[in-house]
Amino acid sequence: MDLVGPLLVAMAGLLDAPGLPFFGWLITAGSFGLAALIYALLRLQRAASLYWTKAAAREKRAAWKTLRCPSSSHTWTEDYFRGGQPSTCCVCLSSLGSAQGVAGSRAAEADVVHRCSVCGVAAHSYCSRGAEKDCKCVAQAGASPLLHHWSERWVELDDNPEISSFCFYCDEPCGVPFLGVSPVWRCLWCQRQIHVDCHAKLLKETGNTCDLGLVRRLIVPPQSVKEISEGPAISGMLNSIKEGLVNSSRRSRDRRPRSKKRMNNHSCGKTDPTPTNSSILDSVLEGFARLQGLDGKYALANPKLSQNSVNQTYGSGITNEAKRKYELVDLPQDSRPLLVFINAKSGGRNGPSLRRRLNMLLNPVQIFELSASQGPEVGLQLFHNVKHFRVLVCGGDGTVAWVLDAVEKQNYESPPPVAILPLGTGNDLSRVMCWGGGLSSVERQGGVCALLNDVDHAAVTVLDRWNVAIKEKNGTEGQCTKQVKFMTNYLGIGCDAKVAYDFHTTREEKPDQFCSQFVNKLIYAREGAKDMMDRSCSDLPWHVSLEVDGKNIEIPEDAEGVIVMNIPSYMGGVDLWQNDNDHDDDFSLQSIHDKMLEVVCISGTWHLGKLQVGLSRAHRLAQGKVIRLHLHSSFPVQVDGEPWIQPPGCLEISHRGQVICLCSNYGSAR
Repeated sequence: MDLVGPLLVAMAGLLDAPGLPFFGWLITAGSFGLAALIYALLRLQRAASLYWTKAAAREKRAAWKTLRCPSSSHTWTEDYFRGGQPSTCCVCLSSLGSAQGVAGSRAAEADVVHRCSVCGVAAHSYCSRGAEKDCKCVAQAGASPLLHHWSERWVELDDNPEISSFCFYCDEPCGVPFLGVSPVWRCLWCQRQIHVDCHAKLLKETGNTCDLGLVRRLIVPPQSVKEISEGPAISGMLNSIKEGLVNSSRRSRDRRPRSKKRMNNHSCGKTDPTPTNSSILDSVLEGFARLQGLDGKYALANPKLSQNSVNQTYGSGITNEAKRKYELVDLPQDSRPLLVFINAKSGGRNGPSLRRRLNMLLNPVQIFELSASQGPEVGLQLFHNVKHFRVLVCGGDGTVAWVLDAVEKQNYESPPPVAILPLGTGNDLSRVMCWGGGLSSVERQGGVCALLNDVDHAAVTVLDRWNVAIKEKNGTEGQCTKQVKFMTNYLGIGCDAKVAYDFHTTREEKPDQFCSQFVNKLIYAREGAKDMMDRSCSDLPWHVSLEVDGKNIEIPEDAEGVIVMNIPSYMGGVDLWQNDNDHDDDFSLQSIHDKMLEVVCISGTWHLGKLQVGLSRAHRLAQGKVIRLHLHSSFPVQVDGEPWIQPPGCLEISHRGQVICLCSNYGSAR
């Protein structure tokens, strides 16, 4: 206690009027000094990382023949440099940014870079043509065993397993900043890392065999991928072109001495023209044009081909069309390869970056991008002879339903189970199967590599699917069936479908606004607020009648929406049936495979908002196997997020069958 008084006096002396400016200056100078020190350390760390990456690149070029990696060209896609990884050109080993050393006429195009969609490396647009053919080779049928494909660590995968943070040989950390360690290589197949100095020891002691890493059962081994030879027509056309070139060269050699003899005899007769290099090239290009004419999908608009067009059409690259050149053979007995479908337009449109990450972790041959012109059938055809495989759908609930439809049409004896990587807005089925509510939840649980490990060990479950028969009233012919839709999650009619319809219409008109899952939810909330004021479905009880298993069910007068559910998640994770709570009715617990549906009603979009935050409950109406909704006027309807305006008629929901899904053992339904 005796020291408190002098201490207070000293502090008061520092804070008096003459000493206060000096004290403030001292704090300011210290803050700037600390910031400068942190900045210098970060620059030093980046410089050290770049130094070791360049050293690893030089070492690999020097030891390329020793590595015995098969040659394969990169698959370049145009991108813009935004300061992310990788930040160094893999060809000239200089920065990809225009502000760092790019001069002359090339400065304008420096920010436009080429990224390999298979291994993730990047290069200047003017350097990519000179890149080494050191990408991982996806088809190595007949090559056994599989060797490590060591490469520079151009890309830092945050979701790599912990095993990749240490040297595969000496178990020492790889790439620790400010320490004098050896340059590091990374295997493009198993993702393990090794010090360059340790590679020679590994090669001498245990060999260079690769086991594909932690998710080896999910990866299609390159030794099991075979390039399909050309068909008879294409093969015959190539042979005819080859024979034509050989015969032309022979005629050229035979004509030259005769031509000289005639000139010596002062003959003035015409001789046959000698084929030139340009004419030979033209004949080859015409042959390729005829080859393209054999398949309408490869036909070009211009009848005359150029050499560049041939390079673009038949150049290297793993595209959806190019996947047809491969077939899967001799898979290992314990293999359960993963067939991946990606919808690049789902949710926040993370498809392209996600595909690049999956290409680095798996074999690009097993990854397919869905579009309006190509459905899941192409990928399922590649795997048609594989007995045991799994499917991963990267997209929203609509994409999952699309893939489930395609799997069902294949009539498998043992259908492949389906897992989900959520990319949509609501992702209700993904939440029920414990795969998370979005890509951010996947990142929090360890990233894409951790999710692949979960898929490998996931439990198998079954899921009910339902037919929705739509019948419309016809004034002359009575009722006639118009179409049948498939339902997996839920069907909604009324205010919730109205909000979904407005959201869908806005997204179709202004797709650029829907850039992330968070923004999508904000727009959804805005549309809900509009409907809260309009109350356009307040007359629903007088224009819609409900029938469950042949019994008429009364809809409350305050209801503005009726929802028929198959899963315990709605509108981004809302549990409408609430199995865990006590209820004063005799309904059974909800299940995704009991061949029963649950029916609830809601009293408007304000009620929907209260359900989202857990401040209210839905009104439970019925539970049954056959649901009929009779519409006496037009109302908005949605099935699994697909909305439309339904004219007067009848919607009949009946059981269709069951599909096999994968449920994560480690995730949580959020």
